Order: sequence, then structure tokens, then C-alpha cells
Amino acid sequence: MNVAVMSYAFNRQLKAGTIDLFGYLESCRYRYGLSTADLWNGTLASTEEAYLAQVKDGLEERELTLVNLAVDGAHIWEDDEALRDEHYRRALDNLRAAEFLGAKTVRIDAGSRRDAWTEEEFDHIIERYQEYAQRAHDNGYMVGPENHWGPEREPILLRRLCEAVDSPAFGVLLHLERWSGEHAEQGDEIIAPYTMHTHMSPAMGDRLQNKMEMLRDAGYDGCWSSELVADNYTEVAVMLARIRNVLEGWRRG
Repeated sequence: MNVAVMSYAFNRQLKAGTIDLFGYLESCRYRYGLSTADLWNGTLASTEEAYLAQVKDGLEERELTLVNLAVDGAHIWEDDEALRDEHYRRALDNLRAAEFLGAKTVRIDAGSRRDAWTEEEFDHIIERYQEYAQRAHDNGYMVGPENHWGPEREPILLRRLCEAVDSPAFGVLLHLERWSGEHAEQGDEIIAPYTMHTHMSPAMGDRLQNKMEMLRDAGYDGCWSSELVADNYTEVAVMLARIRNVLEGWRRG
């Protein structure tokens, strides 16, 4: 089954020093029986090639596919030009890391602290995403934002962004039910056609199956990934079991 758990799920353990990236990979393969890894860049100790070579070996040794690299701290728009340039360099570092590790998708947020993008912001964001998408197309992966924060959480604005970038290598990391604004209740359905990767949380409750079926019916055939901040390993296992149960129901018809 194409199921994953984002490494941010173990952020508390990472801060406590009880797990690192390699412990996460070990857990994915042997604790949860996964064939995937879904990395948050905060789990990476470095983007230097020597360290990334160790990570790549860790993935290959455990026969894990890197389905996503979610990048914080590299969003495109900041009002301060120097900070925008710093974020651009950080984005390029993480894109190189994703390519080296063979990531299937990369999440880089759009940015802006406003409720909606100004025309200046929007034009700059589109230009950067088109650059990233061309690079992704040339290297066989997809790139795009998450409905994470700022204007990205308004589904009509995010759809406008997708239409403006207009690239087959551009998509959205859809964090189900993470929306704001007047169209929040329809957000998942509005963005379903543009989805490149998913994150689902325990807060979805009994709506999980219906949302997964909606995405499947919209043509989504990517990975079904869990995102939560877990106090223990069992919480992750429960969420993965819920996702797997839906997929098993589909398999049985």
C-alpha cells in the first residue's frame, strides 16, 4: 500500500533527542512496515552532500521511496528583499537535496503574511514556482505549496495560483480540511484536481474514508500520508491502520 507517515510526527522525540532521521527511517520500515518516507526538512541535519549520501544509503538499505520532502523556511515571498533572497537560496539547496534523494514531490510554500496576495507578491510567486516546476519537470518530480498558512489556506486563491503556474510538474500538497475563508468547507474538493501529495490527521475522524474516496474519484493516485504530532509510537500506528483499512476496503471491492 502507498502509505506514509511524515517525519514531523516525531518532532517531540526529535527535540528530546530520542530519535533522529535514521531512527525515523528504521521505524518506517520495521515498526510500521512501510515502503515510503515522507520527510520534513527539519529532520535533516544538513543539506551537505556527505550527509545526504548517508541519508540516501539509509533509504536504499531499507528499500524506502522518498515520497515527499516538505520544506520549511524557504517560502517564496517575504517583504524584505534580502530575506527573499535567503529563502531562494535555501529553496535551491533543498531542491538539490530532493533530487539527490530521489524525492517524488517537494513542498515549498508561497508565503505572504496577508489574507490575499498583492499583485506584486503574486507575480513574484508565480515566477519562482514556474522556475521550480521547470526544474522539477526536468528531473522527474513535482513541486508546489501546501494549504499551510497565509493565502494558501484560501482554496479559491490557491486554485488561482495553480492555474497561473500552469505546469504538469506543479501541484499541491493537500493537507485535508486545513482551510480558512468562506470556501473552507469546499476546499478539499476545489483543490483535489491539483493534488500531488496528501497529509491527513486524526482530527478528521470518521470523515477520513469519504475524503479519501473523493480524492480517488478526482483521479488522485499518489501516496496517502499521515501527519500528526505524536506523543508515542502507538498513535502513529493507529492513524496508519485507519488509512490502510480504507485502502484494504477498496482492494476487496
